[in-house]
Amino acid sequence: MAEDAKFEDGGEAPLRLRAEDADDLAILAALAQDAVFPANEMAWQASQRRFAILLNRFRWEDRAKAEVAKRNFERVQSVLVINDVIKVQTQGVERHDADTVMSLLSLAFVAGEDGTGRVELTLAGDGVIALEVECLDVALKDVTRPYVAPSHSAPKHPE
Repeated sequence: MAEDAKFEDGGEAPLRLRAEDADDLAILAALAQDAVFPANEMAWQASQRRFAILLNRFRWEDRAKAEVAKRNFERVQSVLVINDVIKVQTQGVERHDADTVMSLLSLAFVAGEDGTGRVELTLAGDGVIALEVECLDVALKDVTRPYVAPSHSAPKHPE
């Protein structure tokens, strides 16, 4: 009998996840929450129907181990790729300013008709990136080794 995977099963291996339905996306979104990125690290490749962001992702999957071992929290650079993008809309997002650092609060899918829909990336400070998609096809891939989080702490949200 197969068991569900647990965070511990991943060890120190880089994440390589794919979401093709809302349940998958919820898991991916939890791991990408509180990722930060400069505004100029977003790219929409219209001819390839691909939107990508190079994120500095907080390693939520490592948080408990770091707390128990009393060691530094970590971040890792990851690429978030949304495929089959038909249209990109932004609100409250200054895309070309390298000095603007954005923080990803949530990632959600709003279903449309026949598998189409909208992937919504909600950013701190009321920014939103809405991606009209033909189908849900999102990937998150770690591309560097983990590094000590500059803040030396885990992100916190008001309860």
